Amino acid sequence: MAHGHKSNEKVVYVGDSRVKKSNHPNIPPDYTSYPGKSEAFIPNFLLKEWMVGCVVLVGFLTWTIAEGAPLGYPADPTNASFIPMPDWYFLFLYQFLKYPWVSGDYIVLGTMGVPAVMFGGLLLAPFLDTGKERRFYRRPIASSLMFLSLIACVYLTVISWSHYTHEMEATNSIPEHKVREEKAREAHEKGQEAPSASKPAKTVALVDANDPAMDIVKKAQCVACHANDLKGNPPQVPALTGVGDRLSKEELVETVTNGRGGMPAFKDQLSAEEIDQLTTWLAKQKAPAE
Repeated sequence: MAHGHKSNEKVVYVGDSRVKKSNHPNIPPDYTSYPGKSEAFIPNFLLKEWMVGCVVLVGFLTWTIAEGAPLGYPADPTNASFIPMPDWYFLFLYQFLKYPWVSGDYIVLGTMGVPAVMFGGLLLAPFLDTGKERRFYRRPIASSLMFLSLIACVYLTVISWSHYTHEMEATNSIPEHKVREEKAREAHEKGQEAPSASKPAKTVALVDANDPAMDIVKKAQCVACHANDLKGNPPQVPALTGVGDRLSKEELVETVTNGRGGMPAFKDQLSAEEIDQLTTWLAKQKAPAE
């Protein structure tokens, strides 16, 4: 209590015993006052995690909008030359299941045993690492599990992609989405409409399907790649129907004998007479004149 307006006058604060001290047990104290301690889960920790989650989600959505999914051609179970490939975030698991100790006779261990150990370790981590220390180098168990998982995922992803690129080079194949992009670019330069996978290419009927050369086709197992109707799976596996319009008899002999692109050579499987009979029949495979 003060009287007057003098600056040096003593100020006395008078309390009223009828006003109770307010206690708010739901409001936690400032956790910065307790070094080494954690803050309240609600709302402090939860709010920060929610904000981080929102930032990650927005970044992920921006990425997916900027880089569209590479859509392939319709699935064809008769195409034996197609190399399946999962999305990038499953590459580590795709490579992991290739190893002999998690596949074949050990498929149960690879698909159930190893994942059970991994998820079990993740569930036990909070019980094994009960310290209140936040610095990662003083939390050996949690930090070791985190770095081991991260290194394993990165390593398996890189190895999987490297193996895939080598397979594509060995078979002289081009990924479907690259073929689609190249065709769309060529169509754009010519002022044409981009080709669509929903509109299949017009196929040509097989000429003289009862010719004895069909027995050679079956012997050489051409149907494994070119399908039973020999329509293939363009653009990876070209159709044999209409091949006479694209290749001459001499080019067909060279292709069947020594191979071409992803097609193997048949000089060790077929005799010269069989190759001549087969290529003569293939040279007849032309579109009817309109």
